[in-house]
Amino acid sequence: MIDVRSADEYAAGHIPGAMNVPLDEIENRLDDLSRLGPVLVVCQSGQRAEMACTLIGARHPGLRLLEGGTDAWVQAGGPLVSTRKARWSLERQVRLGAGLLVFTGVLLGVFVNPWWLILPGFVGAGLTFSGITGFCGMAKVLALMPWNRAASAGADTTRS
Repeated sequence: MIDVRSADEYAAGHIPGAMNVPLDEIENRLDDLSRLGPVLVVCQSGQRAEMACTLIGARHPGLRLLEGGTDAWVQAGGPLVSTRKARWSLERQVRLGAGLLVFTGVLLGVFVNPWWLILPGFVGAGLTFSGITGFCGMAKVLALMPWNRAASAGADTTRS
């Protein structure tokens, strides 16, 4: 079983026995996967796992999708293994931060001064740059925040 979520999402809670291979690395790990035989692919809700199956399914005919992902697993009463305190993924933090900046800039631009509309324009330009280059300045800054610093390694805990 492989979990195609980010390392942080995987560490926050995954199905026992699942191996973490993030979606953006899956094509590079095809040789490793082909040695495994039949593979069940899982993510949080099933969307990324379905994308993984679409990406590499023709080259690995033994792929199967866990419908509904870990959300469905937990709803069915399955246990999760956690290797550290749950926190939001960096990608989710960037989306929240960008959304708040755009929303605030638009509100201030409409109700206070039109010059505030520069803020959502700046955020849009940053997101465009990030999409083209793969470098996200906001993610780099958020990664330095205290809540995103790696905690000392602790024992795995299982919860259901």
